[in-house]
Amino acid sequence: MDSEFKLKETRIYANKRLSEFVAESSKTICREDETYILEMVKRALETPYHWSIRRLEARWYINVYEKKHEMNPLLLEFAAIDFNMLQANHQEELKLISSWWNSTGLMKQLDFVRDRITESYFWSIGIFYEPEFKYCRKILTKIFMLIVIMDDIYDIYGTLEELELFTNVVEKWDVNHVERLPNYMRMCFLFLYNEINQIGYDVLRDKGLNVIPYLKQVWTDLFKTFLTESKWYKTGHKPSFEEYMQNGVISSSVPTILLHLFSVLSDHISDQTLTDVSKNHSVVRSCATILRLANDLATSTEEMARGDSPKSVQCYMYETRASEEEARRHMKSMISDSWDIINSDLKTAHTSSLPRGFLAAAANLNRVVQCIYRHGDGHGSPEKTKTVDYIRSVLFNPVPL
Repeated sequence: MDSEFKLKETRIYANKRLSEFVAESSKTICREDETYILEMVKRALETPYHWSIRRLEARWYINVYEKKHEMNPLLLEFAAIDFNMLQANHQEELKLISSWWNSTGLMKQLDFVRDRITESYFWSIGIFYEPEFKYCRKILTKIFMLIVIMDDIYDIYGTLEELELFTNVVEKWDVNHVERLPNYMRMCFLFLYNEINQIGYDVLRDKGLNVIPYLKQVWTDLFKTFLTESKWYKTGHKPSFEEYMQNGVISSSVPTILLHLFSVLSDHISDQTLTDVSKNHSVVRSCATILRLANDLATSTEEMARGDSPKSVQCYMYETRASEEEARRHMKSMISDSWDIINSDLKTAHTSSLPRGFLAAAANLNRVVQCIYRHGDGHGSPEKTKTVDYIRSVLFNPVPL
């Protein structure tokens, strides 16, 4: 504990000194080598390297490297060519996944659903950008879109009675009950049912294990937390901070995302490891805490203004009588503490029941979270944040040669 405290104190001191360096440098004309250092310091203060999306960071660094004193032009050219080649591969993947999304016809039938296929693919690139993870990206993009659809149903469109019925049908996981649902929910259930069963078939074929019961259960758990939040809103219930977070780590959708990720990524899945992931292993819970709190910090003010159940910031304020500034500072501290747990899990990965590749992918998910919600709701309203710029730089704008 003493060493952790010293590290936090060192971090605070380093941030203070680096901020002073930036302020002093802005008053003078920097030499070429100082400009490079200044850019690196500004970037580190905005987002620690360990919190940054690898692909986005590479794109940024290629531009900054040009300013470095005695930079290697051949290395710069190689980096640009390599980036552009992989970007072209990602563009082809996005065309295929967009074609799949259009073929579902859901956007025509469900006009209340947000079209976030490109943003969903961007999330998947943030987790896996390497060419060999093409299948994982495809599956994750589908999972992200399924979550968007279901979140819109529970948050915006469905009545409480419809939502209770839908949750019950998902728990039964039986198409014979679909006739009990309104038409739009029938489509959504069958879409979910078919996609998840297809993933289950792929895993059974390739790895010899039936994961459908685990996948079905994690969706049921997610929808139950969505339903709880809908009931809170309808009844005006103000949950305690602990009650909110117990529900919120599940409603963050992280356990759902990571269980599917683990199922398609790992070659060593078993009933025990699937149980470890689905029962909120420490890295899963820490990732869920980060997404829940980062999302709330970015969206709670706007959501409360339009009418929604209290978020973590409001629950903490009600319970402790803290100001909004104090509550937000507490949420940021919890995010930092959760990162410390993830870092510890990565450091001791050799003793974990879960493979290091999965733990690293979970950390990458959080890096996307930090990016998407850094300047507001980058997923719900990407046009109001820097998300559109991030997507363009990673997916559409090649590095000039």
